[in-house]
Amino acid sequence: MPKLFVISGPSGVGKTTIVRAILPRIRELEFSVSCTTRPPRPDEQDGREYYFISPERFEELLREGAFLEHAWVYGHHYGTLRAEVERRLARGKSVLLDIDTQGARSVYLRRRELGFPVRFIFILPPSREELRRRLASRRSESPEEMERRLALAWRETEAGMWFDYLVVNRYLEEAIAWVAGLIRLELE
Repeated sequence: MPKLFVISGPSGVGKTTIVRAILPRIRELEFSVSCTTRPPRPDEQDGREYYFISPERFEELLREGAFLEHAWVYGHHYGTLRAEVERRLARGKSVLLDIDTQGARSVYLRRRELGFPVRFIFILPPSREELRRRLASRRSESPEEMERRLALAWRETEAGMWFDYLVVNRYLEEAIAWVAGLIRLELE
């Protein structure tokens, strides 16, 4: 039976890098693109990383009940379209979400009413110092924004306690192998 896999963790921990690496390795798995009201970063493409939509369109979708989960993070709305997930599951594909801890918590609280199995994988940083280095290396935020993200990210590590699996991203290839292995194990 297809499953929904929710990968979450603090900003800068490597979730997106891990997700990009495991998708080609597991044929039964598809990525569900989320919506956001934030502007795209230079290397991002609409429909690939996110659907970049206006705040007005987001509010409209929210009123329609279109989101499986949604959250307000760093001054912008983020949300996963329920239809995107259900369409893939109906085709027999398992679905992978790369979402923040607020969104993951929302899915967790609703997991019994969803009608499909959900597994939660939390990615942890090896240390606060390494998390700071990773956030700084992205160079996508101002120093003030980076400090705000770091403070929140460190608090978010506490969210991992209710996840099914915890993976420390100390060495990227090792973390990728662990996440891919956990997903394969769940799909057996």
